[in-house]
Amino acid sequence: MKTILFFIMVNIISCLTAQELKPNNHYNLAQKELIKRGYGMFIHFGLNTFAELEWSDGSIPVDTYNPTNLNCDQWVKVASEAGFRYVLLITKHHDGFCLWDSKYTDYDVMASPVKRDIVKEVSDACKKYGLQFAIYYSLWDRHEKSYKSKNFNDYITYMSNQLKELLTNYGSICEVWFDGGWDKPKSFNWELPEQYALIHKLQPGCLVGNNHHQTPFAGEDIQIFERDLPGENTAGLSGQDVSHLPLETCETMNGMWGYKITDQNYKSTKTLIHYLVKAAGKNANLLMNIGPQPDGELPAVAVQRLQEMGEWMKQYGETIYGTRGGVVAPHDWGVTTQKGNKLYVHILDLKDKALFLPLTDKKVKKAVVFKDQSPVRLTKTKAGVLLEFAEVPKDIDYVVELTID
Repeated sequence: MKTILFFIMVNIISCLTAQELKPNNHYNLAQKELIKRGYGMFIHFGLNTFAELEWSDGSIPVDTYNPTNLNCDQWVKVASEAGFRYVLLITKHHDGFCLWDSKYTDYDVMASPVKRDIVKEVSDACKKYGLQFAIYYSLWDRHEKSYKSKNFNDYITYMSNQLKELLTNYGSICEVWFDGGWDKPKSFNWELPEQYALIHKLQPGCLVGNNHHQTPFAGEDIQIFERDLPGENTAGLSGQDVSHLPLETCETMNGMWGYKITDQNYKSTKTLIHYLVKAAGKNANLLMNIGPQPDGELPAVAVQRLQEMGEWMKQYGETIYGTRGGVVAPHDWGVTTQKGNKLYVHILDLKDKALFLPLTDKKVKKAVVFKDQSPVRLTKTKAGVLLEFAEVPKDIDYVVELTID
């Protein structure tokens, strides 16, 4: 009994209070579908890949784009096997190079030696493997002359025309992800309400997000975070307040967004799983970035990591897909996710053989280890519940399933 009281006292002092669950009955169907997807693949494969640059200035010759073993089907097949439920493709990065056959520029993939519509191939592969397809489009364009025109409306027209191409020629698109608006002052008029209205008109089920590093603007359906979990700002890009909208964060598997042969510092499978779980515990989808090699194939190390994550998702995906952050707030030991009357306690780093949860207003009917449904010793108190284990949890993610009222 003394041991139990000790754990309760320590955890009451150190444990964060229960987090408020945001009601989602105000979300539209597309937003609810985003939450169900939970986990997406982010693909960077533009001209930057062939120059091993994070960004380029729009001056790289188009004939530099020459993958000799391009395999978009492999990308999406690997994504499907890894447990991703959607793919977000960079269609145009800040350099202005387009991965589709655009009528409005010659700085595109059809003018390159490969002469293949990458957007179409990825979209078709997503249909083949049952994944949703999303697109990234940079507002900033370092190649298009009208971007530097005195009459910026010329560029707005150019952008609108390209968005129409993307939204009418490639089937269903679940999300448009804007970036690069920070090249102009915050007060600059991009005519975003008109662009957002255009997207919603052409594809009513398509969500709009903008990586402007601010709280969402009117007309945006999701809030985006870059290289940080909601509420954190370790990368210096995500200090904005967390809104009521569905959340999505993105992170790289190694250092760069695109491929660079010297960038072999891939995060461990454990680190990647922990990031996915923590994102879910903070109500966010995770976009995991991968940069195909210049030959068009995915790096072997990245594929290995994704396969290992896929095996984990086969067993634990139920605790991620379609969940919301649980009623117990994120803490040093891990996070909770929740779906209906199931509260999933994701123990990522616990130093003790017991864990106290301040569930004062919830009745816990049952506690089991998720992977094998074996019972977990449960002690109820006025302050919450204490979970006790035979030994300190050592799994990458030791998940306890609570049935609650």
